[in-house]
Amino acid sequence: MIRVMLTVFAVVLATLAQAQGTEVAFGTVQQDTSLPVEVSADSLSVSQNDGSALFTGNVIIGQGEMRLFAPRVLVYYAEGQSGIERLEATGGVTLVNGDQAAEADTAEYEVNRGTIRMVGSVLLTQGANTLVSDSMDVDLEAGTALMNGRVRTVFQSGDN
Repeated sequence: MIRVMLTVFAVVLATLAQAQGTEVAFGTVQQDTSLPVEVSADSLSVSQNDGSALFTGNVIIGQGEMRLFAPRVLVYYAEGQSGIERLEATGGVTLVNGDQAAEADTAEYEVNRGTIRMVGSVLLTQGANTLVSDSMDVDLEAGTALMNGRVRTVFQSGDN
């Protein structure tokens, strides 16, 4: 009976997900987006013309508990300020927040807004459960994510 209910629940969830996206929890704690952003990489190229910096090779972005890994990250600085406006990660991105992780082809982190948009073959892992979608919008301060596009999931029952 429980398996039938889980199957029906998964079908209903998948149907709703196609129509309007699926909101899920993301991260074990709310992210403080005012914390400093730390970047490490194998190399750095700075452009004074457009106020950007290109980090390449084993790039790791850290802010509080959150970590973002990518081969290439383009950083845009806020105009007239010393802070970072946004980060564009490409080449296969992994985002880790607490005990949850997400992978995608690309990600854009709007630092001041505290949002991350992951696009392309998104895979979200939450313990034994996984969710797959076309894109995912993460609100770091709220600790939530909205998965959009064709959303698929596998829920593990307590019987296994």
